[in-house]
Amino acid sequence: MLAMWQKRTIALLILVAGLGIGWYVYSSQHSGSRPFKLGLDLSGGTQLVYRAKLDAIVGSDVADSMASLRDTIERRVNLFGVSEPIVQTEHAGTLAGSPEERLIVELPGVTDTQKAIELIGQTPVLEFRMLKEGAEPPPSGQPVANVNDIFEPSAITGKNLKSAQLQFQGGAGALTEPVVVLHFDSTGAKIFADLTKKNVGRYFGMFLDGVPISVPVIREAIPDGTAVISGGFTPEGAKELARNLNYGALPVPIELISTQTVSGTLGDKAVRDGIMAGLWGVVAVIFFMLLWYRLPGLLAAVALLLYISAMLALFLLIPVTLTAAGIAAFILSVGMAVDANVLIFERMKEELRGGKSTKEAIHDGFARAWPSIRDSNISSMITAVILFWFGTSLIKGFALVFGLGVLISMLTAISVSRTFLLALGIDAKGGFVRFLFGSGIKA
Repeated sequence: MLAMWQKRTIALLILVAGLGIGWYVYSSQHSGSRPFKLGLDLSGGTQLVYRAKLDAIVGSDVADSMASLRDTIERRVNLFGVSEPIVQTEHAGTLAGSPEERLIVELPGVTDTQKAIELIGQTPVLEFRMLKEGAEPPPSGQPVANVNDIFEPSAITGKNLKSAQLQFQGGAGALTEPVVVLHFDSTGAKIFADLTKKNVGRYFGMFLDGVPISVPVIREAIPDGTAVISGGFTPEGAKELARNLNYGALPVPIELISTQTVSGTLGDKAVRDGIMAGLWGVVAVIFFMLLWYRLPGLLAAVALLLYISAMLALFLLIPVTLTAAGIAAFILSVGMAVDANVLIFERMKEELRGGKSTKEAIHDGFARAWPSIRDSNISSMITAVILFWFGTSLIKGFALVFGLGVLISMLTAISVSRTFLLALGIDAKGGFVRFLFGSGIKA
C-alpha cells in the first residue's frame, strides 16, 4: 500500500501533466505551429482528376482494375486511416465521344496542388507480358515504342502483388547481385503458375512504368508464385524499387488531367457549431456531476478536463483529420468518459449506505464497478475495431476517435479519479464528510 504522501504526490504529478498537455494544445493552436487537421467537409482541399490508361486491359477486367486502382491510391494517402480522403472512380465521356475511366482524388486540408500531386506520388506500374511469337525481345532498361505490337496484353499486374523483397543472389566465390523478389497473392500465384507452365521456352517481359526491366526466358514452370526481377540494380536502387512496389504498385497507369482547389462542403459555420456543441456538452456534464455527486463529481470533472486535454493532444500528434463525423464522435466520447464514474459513484453510495467509511466505500466501489466498466468498454472497443476495419475512410475516422475516446476514458475514470479520491485521505462515516460523498438530493 502506498503512503498518503505518495498518493498525493502521484495526484499532483497527474495534475501537472494534465496542465502541461493542456498548455501544449493551447500553444499549438495559438501560435499556429501545429493546428488541427480538418476534413474536406470542413476546410476544403485539393481535387485531382486522373485518366486511367486501359489500353492493355480486357473489357471484362476494367471494373476490377479500377477498383484495385482506387484501393491502392486510398492506401497511399490514408496510411493510418485518419486523413479521410475521398477517392472514387468515374466513367466519363470525352468531347470526341469515346468513353474513359477516371480516378478522382480529393485531399482535405491540402491547398497546394503540387504538394497534392507529390502526395499521390509516382507509384510504379508493374506489368508482366508474354512476347509474341516471332518477335525479337527488346533490350532491358530501354523504352519500347511499339510495345503492344511485340508483347501480348498484361497477364499479371501490380494488383496481384502481395509483397516485394530485396535479396542478393550469387554462389560461393561469385559476386552477389541485388534482385527484387516478388510474391503474388493466391490469384496471381495461380495465374503465374499456369502461365509459366504453358509457355516454357518463351520470353516473358517484366515491365515497370512501361519500360522492360527484364525479358527472361521461361525455363520451367514456377508453381510457388514467386518472380525475380534482376537487371544490374545497385543495392540502393533495388531497395527503393522493393519499397515502392510494397508502397502500392498501380494496376494501371494514370495520367493527371486536371487539378483544382475545393471549398468545404460544410464550412466554418459547421466548425464553430461543433466547437460550441462540445463546450456546451462539457459544461452540462460537469454541472450534472457537481450537482449530483458533489465532491466525487468535482474530481470526476477534473478527470474529464484531463481526458479532453489528452484527446486533443492525440489529435495533434497522430494526427487525426477531424471531419464532422469525427467531431461528433469526440462529443459522444465526452459523455461516455464520465459513464464509468457514474457507475463507481453509485457503487460508493451503496457502500456508504451500508455503514462503511468513505475510505472503504472508495475501495469497494471501484472494485465492484470494475467488471461492468470493463465489459461495457470491451464491447465499445469491439464496435470501434469493426467499424475501422470494414468502414470507408469517413467511417474509419469516426471509429478511430471513438476508440481512442474509450481507451483514454478508461484511464481517466479508473486511474485518475481513483487516485484523486484516495489522495484526499478522508476516512469518516458521518457528518459533513458524508454529505460531500453523498449523491443526489439526499446525504
